[in-house]
Amino acid sequence: MKRLLAFALVPFALAAIVGTLLLYPFGHQQRTGADLGLGQYPVKAEVIAAEAGPCSQGAPVEGDQTCVKLRVRMHDGPLPGRVMEQTMPTDPGTPKFAVGDDIVLSYAGANPESETSYQVVDFQRGGSLLLLAVIFAAAVIVLGRWQGVAALIALGVSLVLIVGFVLPAILAGEDPLLVAVVGSGLIMFVVLYLTHGFSARTSTAVLGTLLSLALIGVLSTVFAGLTALTGLDENTTSLIGVLGTPIDARGLLLAGTVIGALGVLDDVTVTQTSAVWELRKADPGMSWRQLYTSGLRIGRDHVSSAVNTLVLAYAGAALPLLLAYALSGRTFTEVVTTQAVAQEVVRTLVGSIGLVAAVPITTAIAAAVATREPAGGTGTSAASRVSQGAASGAGTTRLTTRRPSRRRPRPETSD
Repeated sequence: MKRLLAFALVPFALAAIVGTLLLYPFGHQQRTGADLGLGQYPVKAEVIAAEAGPCSQGAPVEGDQTCVKLRVRMHDGPLPGRVMEQTMPTDPGTPKFAVGDDIVLSYAGANPESETSYQVVDFQRGGSLLLLAVIFAAAVIVLGRWQGVAALIALGVSLVLIVGFVLPAILAGEDPLLVAVVGSGLIMFVVLYLTHGFSARTSTAVLGTLLSLALIGVLSTVFAGLTALTGLDENTTSLIGVLGTPIDARGLLLAGTVIGALGVLDDVTVTQTSAVWELRKADPGMSWRQLYTSGLRIGRDHVSSAVNTLVLAYAGAALPLLLAYALSGRTFTEVVTTQAVAQEVVRTLVGSIGLVAAVPITTAIAAAVATREPAGGTGTSAASRVSQGAASGAGTTRLTTRRPSRRRPRPETSD
């Protein structure tokens, strides 16, 4: 069985490695920043004073049209330590700033002495995000111990592959869907084996994930074409305009669907495989059909919660967009069939179909492999092991029962 699993998985692993080498943009120099005409450089600064006043010097305050004048001290950039003023409108779309806030200025690269060359664009969040990451890592390690450490390493590898391979390959002009499939395959092999070790159980989860991911790729391609999705949302259109080079917008949409589904798929497949192995360990006498039926019952509960999680995750990400459409006065059908919402619907439904299919696929493979694996070195059922344990305990009790002494009483002697 292990040879059969290796025969099924090794070609896909080699294909992922070869695909990574072929698609990686060796020697390609990606233009960034000023090379693309952006001309904006981040400068870290701190707010040292904030007061309300007119938006321009000497102008009267009319109604609610006021501004906030910020005095900021730059920490880096062309003039570190320099203090200058920035005027911010107090409309609802402007964040609230207070003394002591660490902010980010955008420097246009013009005259560094001019205050108009700078603009407040964001807050600094590095320290808070680092603290949250440390708390997350500590929680994972406390619960998972060494397996938690392996999971964190696998998470780092996933981020490295996405940032170091997927993004550069797409920006270099490679097919986004092909890059996503190769990158997801590489992430799947590395993460699952690194986290769960090299075993028949892990190989079963990898195979189930691979088949389900292929189904998601096919369905997303078919229904993206049937629903005439272009992938040209606001962000994608801006990206194409900045790069000045053609990018397959629909392929980029499909790539996001495949990568997004991978994170939920491996959870379902690993859980189903573990459930089947534990059932097999509890009762080694179970047949393939019994293992499959019992594992499928567990999978039904899991997949219902996983699908709900996937839907809520997409709805939460698109909440501002949904609020905007709710105020438009359009019907539900008109809102759902718009480009921005329809692509999220396709992602959600295609990903959910893949999750539903992953349960029977992985459970069937796991049951077939588990029935051919030795279960704890014994072929007896759970009931037999309980009976043997009870008999062994009773025998031990009889052997350790203290026998009455057969010594004759010592004769009493007179003084």
